[in-house]
Formats: sequence, structure tokens, C-alpha cells
Amino acid sequence: MMPAPARRWLFAALAAALVVSWFSASFNRYYLGVAIDVGINIILAVSLNLINGHTGQFSLGHAGFMAVGGFIAAKLTLLTTLAFFPVSLLVGGIVAALAGIIVGVPCLRLRGDYLAIVTLGFGEIIRVIFQNSQAFGAATGLTGIPERTTIFWTFGAAAVTVYVVTSLVNSTYGRGFVCVRDDEVAASAIGVSPTRYKVTAFVVGAFFAGVGGALYAHHKTVMQPDGFNFLRSIDIVVMVILGGMGRTAGVIVAAIVLTLLPEFLREFASYRMILYALLIIGLMLARPEGLFVLKKRKTAGA
Repeated sequence: MMPAPARRWLFAALAAALVVSWFSASFNRYYLGVAIDVGINIILAVSLNLINGHTGQFSLGHAGFMAVGGFIAAKLTLLTTLAFFPVSLLVGGIVAALAGIIVGVPCLRLRGDYLAIVTLGFGEIIRVIFQNSQAFGAATGLTGIPERTTIFWTFGAAAVTVYVVTSLVNSTYGRGFVCVRDDEVAASAIGVSPTRYKVTAFVVGAFFAGVGGALYAHHKTVMQPDGFNFLRSIDIVVMVILGGMGRTAGVIVAAIVLTLLPEFLREFASYRMILYALLIIGLMLARPEGLFVLKKRKTAGA
């Protein structure tokens, strides 16, 4: 695990989220909703960064894990209205982690574009399953979900996600993720199992995506399968790429920027998505290596 200063940061973040949540009743509901959206996207982006950034895989099915966690948690809440909210979050995350195993194991021999296509297919399969399941409302989805997501639960979960992923990657065990990302053949030669690290990355990433989906369900109070198509996965991937693959701080900033950007463009309602796309393209052209990646200066005579 991370040293004591990191643990103190985690406790400070949880305390700050609790204090802000305590006074959030007096906040503007629109700004409060946007803040919760920011927190949920941080969870999704940081968890995908473990798979795509630190382990070097290329998953396009993260929205599928989010959907699993959201639908399972929402259904549990609707069936047992007295269920403790953290229980719903954990159950949603655990079931999403199981889905991560189901997706991760068949994809072990794949990499690059092939892995992206397969994970994209799995994500669509998950969406279609919910879309045709009467138990989960079929195409209309689930409605009437209790609104239980707060600033504390959202940013508390975001802080835990950042802490766990950072601790895992920076631990002795976690060095294997970087080793697998850089060279799988060399990793196998020195006794590092690419299979184990790939599955671990998928399971941990899927778990936190499921928690993010559960928070989303209890924030929007409606879960519709069409909201978790491949475009949702692309949004999360863009956050990871724009923030810098494998760089947690940059991914967090990118998640904040790409969540707030459409809100700032609302006054250009007719052209909002066009402007949003053009700004993303501009950012990717200006900083293709990521927002928080510093370019090395060329030395004289080099």
C-alpha cells in the first residue's frame, strides 16, 4: 500500500467530501448535479486508466461494466428499499468485476486493435442483454430509482478509486502492470505472468466502473440501456488518452474538463456537440501525448 502521507490524503479527501456533502442541501441543484457527474467520470476514467494506461490493453467495453453495476445496484435497491446504499454499491461493483473476469479471460491472447474490437463486442452484448431483459425493464430500462447519490458517496468513492489504483500500480506487485505494458515477452521471461496481470486489471477496473454505474443509477434515477452504448465507452477512453495514458493526475483533469466542457457550451445549443468535438480534436492535436506529459527539451547539439 501507499505510504502514510498518501493515506492521510485519502482520509483528508473523505473528510472534505463529508463536509461539503453536509452543506450541499443549500447548493444549486444544477451545479450539484454537474459536480456529481464530474466525480462519477473521475471514477470511470481512473479505473479504465488501469487497464488502458498502466497495463497497456485497449478496452472499449467500459460502459458495459458501468451498465452492469448500475442495473444490478438499482434493481437491488428497488427490490429491497431498506437496503443500505453502500451495500448496493458493493454488490454492483462485485457483479461488474465478475463480468470483468468473463471479458478478461477470453481476451488474454489478444492485444491492440483485436482486443479493442472484442471488448467493444462484449460491451454491446451486455447492453443488448439488458435491453431484452424484462427483469430490468427491457428497452425502457429501470425508473423510479431512489436518489441516494450524494457528494460524499461520489467523491468518497472517487478518492478510494484513485488511492487503490495508485497504491496498486506503485506497489512491488504493481510494477508487473508496467512490465506487461512495455513488453509481454520480456515480462514472461523474468517470471511475470501477463495473464494474471491482465485479468487483475480487468477485474479491478470493472469493479470501480460498476461502482460508478451504481452511483450514476442513483443519481439520474433512470437506467436505460441505450445510455451505455459504445459512444459512452469512447467518451471514457478519450478522457484517458487526453489525460495521458498511465498518468492519474492528467486523467483526473481530463475527466473534469470533458465533463464541464459541454455544460459551458450549452448557450450554443444548436452547435454544442460540433464545438465540443472540434475542441477535443484541437486538444488532441495540440497535446497528443496528454495534458500532463511534459515534452523533453532538446539539448544543444542533439
